[in-house]
Amino acid sequence: MYQVLLLEDSPAAAQSLLAHVRRYSREHDVELAVTWRDSARSLAELSEKADLILMDIEMPGLDGMEAATLMRTFDATTPIIFVTNLAQFAVRGYEVDALDFMVKPVSYGAFCMRMDKALRVMERNASRSLVLKTQGGITVVRVSEIAYIDSHGHDLQFHLTNGQTAVERGTLASVEERLPAMQFVRVSRGTIVNMAQIKRFRSSEVVLLDGTTFAVGRTMRTSVVEKVNAFFGTLGGAR
Repeated sequence: MYQVLLLEDSPAAAQSLLAHVRRYSREHDVELAVTWRDSARSLAELSEKADLILMDIEMPGLDGMEAATLMRTFDATTPIIFVTNLAQFAVRGYEVDALDFMVKPVSYGAFCMRMDKALRVMERNASRSLVLKTQGGITVVRVSEIAYIDSHGHDLQFHLTNGQTAVERGTLASVEERLPAMQFVRVSRGTIVNMAQIKRFRSSEVVLLDGTTFAVGRTMRTSVVEKVNAFFGTLGGAR
């Protein structure tokens, strides 16, 4: 099942999109669960559970473009499709790596075209998982849900964004080969962090969204700075 987050302040537009989602789900035999909110105030919390975000650009308070810019500072992969009254507003979507946009009123045909594209991205994101051989058996975790990994003797602790941990025997060098190099960086001899989870960064220190802080190894600072800057550069600038 895929989780779809709909951010739309107009009840009529929201109901139309909800009907499109349900019809698409039936016709394409894919499970889509939708959460509807009329503002982007709780985007940081909600987007962690979303596989796709359908977002109105013009909303009171935090508008869609501002919300997407904020979201991209902690989530580089969840696809966003903007919904707008004026197509020219959506051009800025490239700044936040939006997947596509739809102009209101959204026809079912136009919706299907965007959902077909979104479904391919969601399937690809869902396949980005890591199979861990833990003491209790096999544990499968999504790469995007890994906040950081640290080494304790011969054990690797995978700290997940939901607060849980999983332990696997192995070395950081071996797990580095299994992770997307553009998303993870080794900040010390004993720690690898998910750059999408970085809240603050200095050459000597990394602070994650949950407040966990790591000192950057002295001999690794140049390479860490280069990787982090390159990562946030693809998102339109570091936070």
